[in-house]
Amino acid sequence: MQILRTPDDRFADLPGYGFAPNYAEVPSGLGDDSPGSLRVHYLDEGPADGEVVLLLHGEPSWSFLYRTMIPVLVAAGLRCIAPDLIGFGRSDKLADRAGYSYARHVEWLRAALFDELDLTAVTLVGQDWGGLLGLRLVGEHPDRFARVVAANTFLPTGDRNPGEAFLRWQRFSQEVEDFAVGFIVGTGCTTDLAPEIVAAYDAPFPDDTYKEAARIFPTLVPTAPDDPAAAANRAAWEVLARFDRPFLCAFSDGDPITGGSSRVFLELVPGTAGQPHTTIVGGGHFLQEDRGPELAAVVADFVAATPIG
Repeated sequence: MQILRTPDDRFADLPGYGFAPNYAEVPSGLGDDSPGSLRVHYLDEGPADGEVVLLLHGEPSWSFLYRTMIPVLVAAGLRCIAPDLIGFGRSDKLADRAGYSYARHVEWLRAALFDELDLTAVTLVGQDWGGLLGLRLVGEHPDRFARVVAANTFLPTGDRNPGEAFLRWQRFSQEVEDFAVGFIVGTGCTTDLAPEIVAAYDAPFPDDTYKEAARIFPTLVPTAPDDPAAAANRAAWEVLARFDRPFLCAFSDGDPITGGSSRVFLELVPGTAGQPHTTIVGGGHFLQEDRGPELAAVVADFVAATPIG
């Protein structure tokens, strides 16, 4: 299988994104006719001995999404790890969408964060697919996590109707001729994105051959009980139903995709009890873009108010 790597010059002088790149190599798991490893890009900002805040992006964004949050979190003494999922940002991309699966995304992320970086006492901040993957990791490796912040995300098992808004998006992702990433991110925001911001979201994708992950991601969300990822997500929910470490919901008030999902976490996850759950007013689906510093302050306050041990 062919592996694509976005040229470095595509990431030069992006607005507000003057962060040094870091890379980890993870097993590809793609078989004998494919490269044995893939390169995962991640940001590592803040004090090396600070508590780790793991910032996981979703579809079809990349770590650029967290550029306004990282300075706030670093100022609070926190170490920010913000990876680009395989297929996004500066991470390697598969030229064939058939190589992508929910399970492989979980494993690639696990290998980067735990095998390579050996992160512990992690505070997860997961939005969109950042939650679908991050919450799977919490379910499978709960001892690695000190806290969770769920922001406009969910962990679907295919046992509930995903809603017409998501089904429309799923159909759109497969049928639209021009999968314009920056434009799509803009449609999920309440603020009007400047042309240079739209261009930055487009930067990882020089042409359509680089967009196979972005194209296939919506179809990997479990929408039926027999979905290939459904059983593993149910198993993760069994662990989340016992997860009593601090768990905060910080959803926006303007997301038609995940609106209402916070109620499920509040009902089922014991760690949500007594936490200062908040609604980010004026944010769309990509609330990091619309209200990034505000969400970062919520995360920093949450960490400070829930000391480990």
